[in-house]
Amino acid sequence: MVTLVNLRAYWRFLVVFRRFLPLIVAYTRDRNRFFLFGRSRQVSTEEQVERAEVLLDTLLTLGPTFIKLGQLLSTRPDILPPAYIDVLSSLQDDVPPAPWEESREVLEDELGPVDEAFDEFDRDSISGASLGQVYLAEYGGERVAVKVRRPGIEDLVDADLRVVKWSIPVLTRFVGEGQAFSLDSLADEFAKTIREEMDYSRERDMLVEIRSNFEDNRDIVIPRPIDDRSGPRVLTMEYEPGVKISDVETLDEMDIDRHELAVTLQEVYLQMIIEDGVFHADPHPGNLAVDENGSIIFYDFGMSGTVDPYVQDKIVEFYIAVANQNIDGILDSLVEMGTLSPEADREVMANVMELAIADVRGEDIEQYRVQQVIQQVEDTIYEFPLRLPQNMALVLRVATVVEGVCVTLDPDFDFIEVATNYLSETGYREETAKQVVQDAGRQLQRTTESLVTVPPKLERTLDQLERENVTVNIRIEDKNDVFDRLSRRIAYSMLFSVGLLSASILYSFGNDWRFAAGAVGITLPVGLLLYRSLRKRRKGIRARPQFTRQSMRERRGD
Repeated sequence: MVTLVNLRAYWRFLVVFRRFLPLIVAYTRDRNRFFLFGRSRQVSTEEQVERAEVLLDTLLTLGPTFIKLGQLLSTRPDILPPAYIDVLSSLQDDVPPAPWEESREVLEDELGPVDEAFDEFDRDSISGASLGQVYLAEYGGERVAVKVRRPGIEDLVDADLRVVKWSIPVLTRFVGEGQAFSLDSLADEFAKTIREEMDYSRERDMLVEIRSNFEDNRDIVIPRPIDDRSGPRVLTMEYEPGVKISDVETLDEMDIDRHELAVTLQEVYLQMIIEDGVFHADPHPGNLAVDENGSIIFYDFGMSGTVDPYVQDKIVEFYIAVANQNIDGILDSLVEMGTLSPEADREVMANVMELAIADVRGEDIEQYRVQQVIQQVEDTIYEFPLRLPQNMALVLRVATVVEGVCVTLDPDFDFIEVATNYLSETGYREETAKQVVQDAGRQLQRTTESLVTVPPKLERTLDQLERENVTVNIRIEDKNDVFDRLSRRIAYSMLFSVGLLSASILYSFGNDWRFAAGAVGITLPVGLLLYRSLRKRRKGIRARPQFTRQSMRERRGD
């Protein structure tokens, strides 16, 4: 049965497809210059920037759901090249507010008449976002901020999520295996995230939990929710004004130590992720402010996440490996977290990680060294083996955005040093060292046991070999479909040869030339298929390397 939601989704799919059609055509021609055949074509960074700007305009035109999708994509380097990330990072969750009368209906459905629910209520919103907007009011003698869900957003989001789900199988045809993996996780993550963000009851619960974890910390401020004036579509909180954290000029006028502010922000997020297991996941400058005492104010807990204990342990191991510049430990942690393919070339990835650590430390990197590593990546693997499971996507978003805020506050901010000091002060580093010693002891014990148990088993195996009583089972894994491609090439070659031979015989024996031409016509498509099957497909990284701090210094002319 076709429901109204489905009809709206079908219509939205057509609208979205029409908007994305120019990009679809461009990407199709990148794979095959003439759509169905021809060599693939290279795309320069300048062309990528132009396409990213078209994508940005398309997302803005399609409305709230796609604005949110663009924000999420801007934190996914496993899906988009750096040029796209740079352009989409400018996408702000800032859209014109809904008319007051529409918002009033939502408010009164949740709380009753506005003038009875609040002592005073300012009808002009102080901020407008894609999913909701915020108003100022007075309640119980104090100033409060009232967050109201945008009217009618539920139906639009439901339809758009269906469109995104239907589009994923199409998009995966234009990307590699690793990116297809990330796209699948992106669709699930996006649907879960946006639905959670529309549920203000959940946001209230997350706000309360995170606030309780920092009760004794005077360096941060989290607004207190007003429970009897909140509901699934309305969230009322105490109003906490402050200066936007990226307004460095005003912070300097307030005599705020920006380095200490950056350290505090980084340590707060480390505690959220590796200690508490619940975190504020949208730390862009619009959601962070600084009060007159220098405390950091956190707004908007609609996008928040949780980290399970296993992932917490692996993140700690990752940070400690980074602090010790233990490249093997870094790669092992990434594999265990599911963010790096176990089949990745470790030598190449080790070089990539060394460059990444140098960049995070703010060191200058010689361009020839960057190019050398990129060339290694292109020569040894078909696609970059990094991917993001759903449980790690928000963690990466936080790490990326927080570092950007910290570098804005202090251009020389050393993320690794702060993380190392935090892990040492909280005992994580010492505890991990103890765990390594214990693991080594257990491994030594297992090795000793094997020295006793293996020789008898080896002797029995040698006896079976002597009696010729050993059966060996061999299983060949063909993950890259090598045998399938080989069989197709053999079949195409045979058909092509037979076709050419038939055409030659028909022509040589004086039959009507049209029969020979017909045989050639039938043979040519087979020849085309043979040609395409013999092409060597390479999907290396073609983007120009971009490193955050170095790029910032170059743009500033330092």
